[in-house]
Amino acid sequence: MSIHERFLQQFGRAPLSQIFVPGRVNLIGEHIDYNGGQVLPHALRRGVTLALAPRTDQQVVVWSERFVGVSTSALGGAPSDIWARYAFFSVQLAVDEGWTATGANIAIMSDLSDGAGLSSSAALCVATLKAIRDACGVTVTDVEIAKLARRVENDYIGVPCGIMDQMAVSVAASGEALLLDTATLDYEAIPLPEDKAFVALHSGVHRELADGRYKARKEECDIAKEYFGTDNLCQLTLAKLETAENLPLMVKRRVRHCITEHQRTVTAAGALRSGDMGRFGELMVQSHHSMRDDFEISVPAIDQLVETSLASGALGARLTGGGFGGCIVAAVERSKVEVWLRSVLTQHPGAFLVQA
Repeated sequence: MSIHERFLQQFGRAPLSQIFVPGRVNLIGEHIDYNGGQVLPHALRRGVTLALAPRTDQQVVVWSERFVGVSTSALGGAPSDIWARYAFFSVQLAVDEGWTATGANIAIMSDLSDGAGLSSSAALCVATLKAIRDACGVTVTDVEIAKLARRVENDYIGVPCGIMDQMAVSVAASGEALLLDTATLDYEAIPLPEDKAFVALHSGVHRELADGRYKARKEECDIAKEYFGTDNLCQLTLAKLETAENLPLMVKRRVRHCITEHQRTVTAAGALRSGDMGRFGELMVQSHHSMRDDFEISVPAIDQLVETSLASGALGARLTGGGFGGCIVAAVERSKVEVWLRSVLTQHPGAFLVQA
C-alpha cells in the first residue's frame, strides 16, 4: 500500500503533500561535523516516505507503520509517545518559525532501521519539514531545511549532533558522494565508481544516540575547544596537540581523531575523484582504527564485522554513523559482492544487509 493510500485510510482524506527523503551512509569523516571538519556521506536508496496535511486545531497526530495506533499530542507541550518526537518537534519548530499556526496529520513509512547509523532521525525531521514547506508554500531552500532539522535534534530533542546527516539527506543525490565542509556548508558532489559497491551491513547491535554516549563525546570535544580557543578542532595540527600538556589524555585522543579524520577525508575525496579505490579503502580502515582507539565509539561486534569484511576481500571497511553499534560500510568490487556478502554473513549470523 502506498503512503497516499495509508494516509487516506488512517485520516479519511488525501494528504496535501508527500515526500521521500533518503537515509545516508557516511563513507568517511565521523564525529567531525560538529568540529569543523569535512565529511563524505552518500545517499541511500532506502529512506523515509512521509505524507502530511495540516489540521485546523493545535494537535499533531502521527501514524507510523512501525507502531500500533497513532500518537496524538498538543502543540506547545511534549509528544505523548517517544517514537513520535522527531515528527512532533519538527512541526513545533515550523510553528515557532511562523510557517503555520496549526497542527498536522502525518503518516510515516520507512525502510531504514532505527539505531543503525543511517540517519533515520535526520531523514524524518527533514521529511517533515519539507512536507510542511510544500503544504504551506514556504520559500525555504534545502540547505535551510537541513539547518532547521539540526535544530530539531539539538534544541528540541537534546541530541548534540552536527550538520552532516541533515545536509546529506536534504541535498545529496543517489550515486554521488557529498564532500561537505561543515564549517562553511560548501559542498561538492563526487560521482561514485560504477564498478565498486559501498555495502552497508547492520551489525545487529542497536543503539540510541540520545542515550548519553554521543553527548559525552561532544562534551569531551567541547573541553578541547575551550582549551585551544577554537570551535574548529579539525584545523589544529598534531604538533599543536602535543604541546597541550595540561589537557587530559582522553581528550587529546578525541582531538587526535578529529585532526586525522579530517585529513583522511580530504585525502579520500581526492582518491575518489581519481579512481584510486585502493587508497580509498586504506583510508577507510585507518578511519575505523581511529574511531576504535582514539574516539572509542566502536564495539566488539563492529570490530569483528570490519575484520571479517576485510578478510573476505573488501577494499576497505569501517564503522559508519554515531557509533556504539549500528552499521559498517565496506567498499567491495561490484562483481564480487554476492560471494563476499555470503562469506561475511555466514560468519556473522546476527548481521544483515542494509544496501549493496
